[in-house]
Amino acid sequence: MQEIEFNLLTEPWVRVRLPDNTVQEVSLTDALVHAQEYMDLAGEMPTQDAAMLRLLLAVLFTAFSRVNEVGEPEPLEDEEAALERWGALWELKHFPEQPIRDYLEQWKDRFWLFHPERPFWQVPEAAIGTEYGAAKLNGEMSESSNKIRLFPLYAGAGKTEMTYAQAVRWLLSVNGYDDTSAKPKGKGLPSVGAGWLGKIGYIQASGENLFETLMLNLTLLKDGTECWGENKPCWELDVPKSAERTEILQPDNPAQLLTLQSRRLLLHRENGKVDGFSLLGGDFFPRESAFVEQMTIWRNATTKKNEPPVFVPCRHDAAKQFWREFPSVFCKGEGNVHQPGVVRWVEKVQQLRFLSPKRRINFRISAVQYGDKDFFVNDSFSDSLAFQAVLLDELGYGWQNRITEEISRCEQAASLVGHLAQDIATAAGDKNGNASAPARSQFYFAVDQPFRQWLRSIDPEEDDMTETTARWQGIARGIAEQLGQQMVLEAGSAALVGHRVKLDAGKKTERMELYTAPKAYNRFRAGLYKLYPKTNDEGGTA
Repeated sequence: MQEIEFNLLTEPWVRVRLPDNTVQEVSLTDALVHAQEYMDLAGEMPTQDAAMLRLLLAVLFTAFSRVNEVGEPEPLEDEEAALERWGALWELKHFPEQPIRDYLEQWKDRFWLFHPERPFWQVPEAAIGTEYGAAKLNGEMSESSNKIRLFPLYAGAGKTEMTYAQAVRWLLSVNGYDDTSAKPKGKGLPSVGAGWLGKIGYIQASGENLFETLMLNLTLLKDGTECWGENKPCWELDVPKSAERTEILQPDNPAQLLTLQSRRLLLHRENGKVDGFSLLGGDFFPRESAFVEQMTIWRNATTKKNEPPVFVPCRHDAAKQFWREFPSVFCKGEGNVHQPGVVRWVEKVQQLRFLSPKRRINFRISAVQYGDKDFFVNDSFSDSLAFQAVLLDELGYGWQNRITEEISRCEQAASLVGHLAQDIATAAGDKNGNASAPARSQFYFAVDQPFRQWLRSIDPEEDDMTETTARWQGIARGIAEQLGQQMVLEAGSAALVGHRVKLDAGKKTERMELYTAPKAYNRFRAGLYKLYPKTNDEGGTA
């Protein structure tokens, strides 16, 4: 009989960051009971933190949908009750210890990492699946037998084995973000795609400590309006699911989704270490309109006109700063935009004044980048954005439109910078035509931190919109102008003299045009000052 080992409720494995910025491992129980004492989760990667956060949330959703803040049985039956429950927990500034301990103690036997029948987050039937070493389990390496990392972060035993605590963290992560490289054992089985977290554009709200972060993502109402179905986390199932590649109905409750078993997994251990695992495809469901997922960005997948929108999770673009997605994430649309549930929830609790008027909320995204057909993981990335929560309620609607306009202007400014770079390259005799994209990226890099600081500084209750916008436009114009001047200075003598280029060859409008760096800069500057006119204070006519 397999030895029972390592209970997640009592053994330390959740990595948390303390106020002095040190990192400590604590048990799942302590992570919840003492959440207010920890600044944040501190796993090996942001994507791993996302997977761990969702496990903690599953416990909270389940426990506090059944009992109130003092542990008395009181199922949530309507919107008012859900909001009162959330408000009572928020006012405590910590999670009530006894209700959490009572719930977890009831299911303690389902939280053994190693168990002959019910190993946590695993099924014994996965033993027939594709076998991998510890290097594949470790998301910092994501290494398999046919894809070796040239410069791995681990060497020696660190590549071939890991502690039980490490293994739990990566077990959660691989379930959420696994690629599509594993082959099915059965015949005629459907494709499950990447793990669920790898399919979505993950977003979370973050507070000043772990308690606040958990609370801000504890969306007790679906999209801030509807009651959930009964919460059913995977550990409460009488019989764990073990069938390979199983299509299921979309979950109707957050606990089921947050504990979705995208993969059937089984860890291998030797001498007190995990040295590998076996894997099969697990549960999946259609992505379309899967609004049970509250922690994703959405996009309208409808391709035909006059058809109702069909929303699917929208993966993040690693090459695009998060603030550039502000309009599609935080602004209300006319039916062609679906805000993330967690954004709607923060908006809801802000409108009800659970949050202080000056409260800043930090929204964080994280994702992995897959290779062709999600067959392997290339990289991972994360980003965040902070602003006053009041921007999300009615007082902030006008500001949302203004911020959207300024992001659009940034895109136009980037285009102007890109055209300038290309015109200078043409003036120097370059015929490749690929100077524009790097220059646009250079502008976005230069404007990135200033824009974030401007957005963070906006106080909708105090600031004058015209003055605040003008201040930003002056900053953006200055950044673009400085880049343009630098390009001309570095252009070289050939670009200053210029080159004649044939335009519209073979057409009636065929002509020769002289491209020079000064001419290109003058055209760029005219476009820039049209985009960002000088104000009266700057000597303009605006």
